[in-house]
This record gives sequence, C-alpha cells and structure tokens, in this order.
Amino acid sequence: MVPAPMSRRSTRYLKAALSTLHYSGVGELLTPLTRGMGAILMLHNVSPEMPAAFSPNRILKITPEFLDTTIRQTMEAGFDVLSLDEVAARLKEPAKSERPFVAFTLDDAYRDNLDHAAPVFRRYGVPYTVYAPIDYVDGHGDLWWLALEKAIAKVSRVEYCIEGQKWLLPTATLAEKEAAYHTIYWRLRYVDETVARSIVANLCRRAGLDVRTMCRELVLDWDGLRQLASDPLVTIGGHTLSHHALSKLGTAGMQHEMVTSIKRLETELKRPIRHFSYPFGDACSAGQREFDFAREMGMLTAVTTRKGMVHAHHAGSLTSLPRVSLNGDYQDARYTKTLLSGAPFALYDIAKSIAPRARAA
Repeated sequence: MVPAPMSRRSTRYLKAALSTLHYSGVGELLTPLTRGMGAILMLHNVSPEMPAAFSPNRILKITPEFLDTTIRQTMEAGFDVLSLDEVAARLKEPAKSERPFVAFTLDDAYRDNLDHAAPVFRRYGVPYTVYAPIDYVDGHGDLWWLALEKAIAKVSRVEYCIEGQKWLLPTATLAEKEAAYHTIYWRLRYVDETVARSIVANLCRRAGLDVRTMCRELVLDWDGLRQLASDPLVTIGGHTLSHHALSKLGTAGMQHEMVTSIKRLETELKRPIRHFSYPFGDACSAGQREFDFAREMGMLTAVTTRKGMVHAHHAGSLTSLPRVSLNGDYQDARYTKTLLSGAPFALYDIAKSIAPRARAA
C-alpha cells in the first residue's frame, strides 16, 4: 500500500491538531471512548538514512530508532503486541482480554525490513507481518511513485499528457517540485494503472533515468524473503502480483492478482498464506468486491489504508480492517500516543458526518 503523500502545509496543520489533542489532555480524556480494541500499525521503509530536501515519499520512511521507541512506548502503555493470527482470535473472543493491542505490519517487502526493522523486532521479541507483492520480489515490479519522485528531482520542468491533454509544470525550485509531484501523483491515481505507469516511465526516460534496477535495489528477492520468513516472529502476507489498485481492474483481473499472488507465496515459502494487504488501500482502490473475495479466498484478515482503530464490530469485517500509519513526518512519541488514543479518528468521523448537514443548512 502507498499512503497518499501530503503537502507540507497539510502536514503542519495535522501536527498542530495532534499537538493540541496531546497537550490539552483531550486525547487522553477521550481514550476510553475512542481507542477501541487496539490498532494495526502500517509501516513501509525502516532506515537510518535521512530523506533529501525534496522527498515527497518521506512519509513512507521511519528510522529504526523511532520503531524502537514506538515498540517500547506501546508496551509500557499496556498494549499487547499481537500477530495478525492473534488479532483475529482477539476480535472473535474479545472478552478474553481487556488490554488494548497493537499489531505491526510492513508493506512491499523492502530490503531494509530485513536489514534494519527485523533486528529491532527481535530485540523485543514482538511479532510483525510483511506483505510482499510478487513482481517486486521477482525484481521487475514498478515502484512508479518513487520513480516519479526521482524524475522530478532531476529536471527543471515536467511535460506529460493524460487522455490527450498536455500539461507543463515548472520544477526548478523545491516548492515547484513539491507542487508538481502532488499534482501529477493525484492525476495518475485516477487514471488506468497501465497508463499511469507508462507516463512515469516516459518522464524517467526524458530525465535520463534508468529505473529498471530500482526494484531489485530496494525490495527483497526470494532468498531475502525466505530468510525473513524463517524468523518465527514473522508472518508473510499477500499484496497482489503487480501492486495495482484492484478497484481499477475487472473482476477477473482482480481475482487473478489476488489468487495467483497467494499461490505463488505459498509455493515459494512452503507455508499457508492467510493475510492480505490491498495496494493503495483507500476507498477508491479497494471496496466491498475485494473484501468479499478476500473472504472467499479464506484470508483470515485483510488490511486497508483506511485510517482508524480496530473496534469490536470489526469482528464481522476481518477482510476490511483499518490501520494507523507510522508516518515519517510524525516520528514523535507525542503523535503516536495521540493517534493510539483513537481520538483523532473519532473526531474526524464526527466532523465528516456534520459537514454535509452544515452545507445543506
């Protein structure tokens, strides 16, 4: 999954809101009402490398130190750290424990998961799940959102065409690069995936970039994934063949992406695969059709990028579970504590429900 990049202004506003909830005590006050049963945490990259000045995908990267802090913070706050098998069992029989839980999940099977995240998880003996897209592990997956960042970083203007309409955006300054990235990213999210990837490939060629090696450099190969999977703390989950937004595909294409990816993982790793993560995972990228099919496939859980805590009612929707992002822009224990209170998500839901009525009035 790829959480949507946020502008620096939006990030500042959200940080201010989280800080207000933290320092006012409102988040802590609301915790008994809003925390639910716990949270499934979403990560991608775990690396000590600091992001460059232009790094719109910095939200995907946290440091090993922040991961260490988060594990300690949740354990000291009384959270049980569970595997996804245990999350499903807890939801089915919630009366067996009154303690909240967290579960750690990492999307896309990056090499740094083995190099930098795994030692931290081993230090504390806590379980975690890694979702692996097959094309990526095979070495020829298309990380188009990262390729787009590299292309914009190299040029002073970007020219591209979508559905016959040409666009020309300046990218000489940092501010222009940030604006161009967000503009292009969101336009590509709403067109056919093959078209989107072709547009980014053309931009990379014009920028003199060879991104064919990017996947092999960033993502674990099968030997690396087997090494990771050999750790008893690790659960491997499915993440499709080619990391397409499934809602853009016809039913046959969607089913092929899901079924074939699970079968390949089971063959390569010689173990059953019972957990799944939808690429992109927002409401526009995966919906009831995908949730129902994941259940038909026998998936014990499947996760989205829809934001929120896990509540008792999710026992009836184990293949459409929300997650809380451990975001590279929010590597601060204050923000983590506030997010795990559930208060930001509850307040957002209230505001979202009020807005239509306010407009109608």
